[in-house]
Amino acid sequence: MNLFLMIQAAGEAAAQGAEMTDAEEKVTINLFELLLQGGWIMIPLFLLSFIAVYIFIERYLAIKRASKEDKSFMNRIKDYIHEGKIDSALALCQSHDNPISRMIEKGITRIGRPLNDINTAIENVGNLEVSRLEKGLPVLATVAGGAPMIGFTGTVIGMIKSFWEMANAGSNIEVDMLAGGIYTALVTTVTGLIVGIIAYFAYNWLVARIENVVFKMEARTMEFMDLLNEPAN
Repeated sequence: MNLFLMIQAAGEAAAQGAEMTDAEEKVTINLFELLLQGGWIMIPLFLLSFIAVYIFIERYLAIKRASKEDKSFMNRIKDYIHEGKIDSALALCQSHDNPISRMIEKGITRIGRPLNDINTAIENVGNLEVSRLEKGLPVLATVAGGAPMIGFTGTVIGMIKSFWEMANAGSNIEVDMLAGGIYTALVTTVTGLIVGIIAYFAYNWLVARIENVVFKMEARTMEFMDLLNEPAN
């Protein structure tokens, strides 16, 4: 008898498990299908996400190239200038493709002029280099701020859609009538926030990397100006 009860209990448990599995399968939804529930408002959000990814990758590679520095570069520049080999110093600068070498090259071409003029020329080149490094960052910042706003626009559109269905249904309101508008509202909001948050963190990370490059540029400028201020032997 006990064995029969155990078999019956096991059968009931298996049946309940099967029912739960069927229920889970019914509520499972594909991610792509879920995103489609956001409607046309998802198109600009997808475009903004692609723009943000492109700018981040492109700027990351550009900043990585700009941050590379030959440790012996300034020592060789010092040796060439002390030896009076200006052409060799210029050739060394031209062989390196980074902001620091271009700034030092401009300073070397101004040797013989007042130090203030040399410093100003170097700063002008530095400002141009920083502008090149920051290219695209305003767009990334716009994506960070604009994507959530577009998502919230989708929220408003979805709620309007739901209320419209409610108004037309009269007293025969069903949950299925409101589901489409609610899906639009929630999916667009979440997508907009995700795109905005990722773009925001990417923007600040790139800004921090640029500041590190600028610090190196300023340090090498001071080092070069100190070299020109050294008394002649």
